[in-house]
Amino acid sequence: MVKKAPRRTAERILEVTLELFNRFGEPNVSTTLISAELRISPGNLYYHYPAKDELINTLFERYERALGQLLGAAPGVRNVEDAWFFMHSLFELIWQYRFLYRDLNDLLSKNRLLETHFQTVLTDKTRAVRSLLASMERSRALKMDAREVGPTATSMVVVLTYWLSFEYVRDPRRALEPESAQAALMRGAHHVLNLLMPYLQAEQRQHLLALAQAYQGAGD
Repeated sequence: MVKKAPRRTAERILEVTLELFNRFGEPNVSTTLISAELRISPGNLYYHYPAKDELINTLFERYERALGQLLGAAPGVRNVEDAWFFMHSLFELIWQYRFLYRDLNDLLSKNRLLETHFQTVLTDKTRAVRSLLASMERSRALKMDAREVGPTATSMVVVLTYWLSFEYVRDPRRALEPESAQAALMRGAHHVLNLLMPYLQAEQRQHLLALAQAYQGAGD
């Protein structure tokens, strides 16, 4: 049996840092805690990532790349079923890097790279949602006045961006723990797509209601 090569220290550092950031929030995690969790010396950690911001930026760059690939699928969304899967996938990625959204305002206030790049993230999300709406309209899944597209897309992006903050405020002790993931993601996808309810064709509206009912165990 071939033995697997040990993971590189730099990769292990990122994995553990992401886990700690997600669990405790970035402001509450020091490089000392990270090195202790990894059972390596602070010097070894600094050799790979000389500052905490480098850990944050590297994780954000990974998120940004994954997000770009996912948003590229927006023009292929044709109906409610596709849109449900697309939004759930977006929320899964946001959950994977939830520390960014949990501590968003704090991170933006002290990290120049995130301040500038997160503006691009919002722009890209909005462009993708507008593309999704256009594709669903071409497929006759919905009908929307051109003047309503921009505000609707923006509202959907706002819910996408701040849904986990809302969940956290509702239940600070449990909302962002791993066991809460599925319920939070289902609720988020439901509430984003519910913004389309007035514009969906009757059959699509009923399908969205059926999807929501199927997952109502996840909460309102």
